[in-house]
Amino acid sequence: MINETIGSTFDSFLEEEGILDEVEYEAVKKIIVLQLKQSLDEQHITKSELAVKLETSRAAVDRLLDPENESITLQTLKRAAHAVGKRL
Repeated sequence: MINETIGSTFDSFLEEEGILDEVEYEAVKKIIVLQLKQSLDEQHITKSELAVKLETSRAAVDRLLDPENESITLQTLKRAAHAVGKRL
């Protein structure tokens, strides 16, 4: 019996399932959000203060910092990173 999975990768599995791009996108967004939250903690910036810097509402910041929220754009993440002195 020959094992066809030997040498295959998780990426190739995701690609075969047609979900590689989606999974990568979600993973990158989660990493960016976690790093943004870490920067907020390190700099003692509250969500309300970030909302003022971004000229938006506290509710919008909550959506921004929700790693499961798929509606946040790369441009919004870039603005948030810039507001805490970081770059994407």
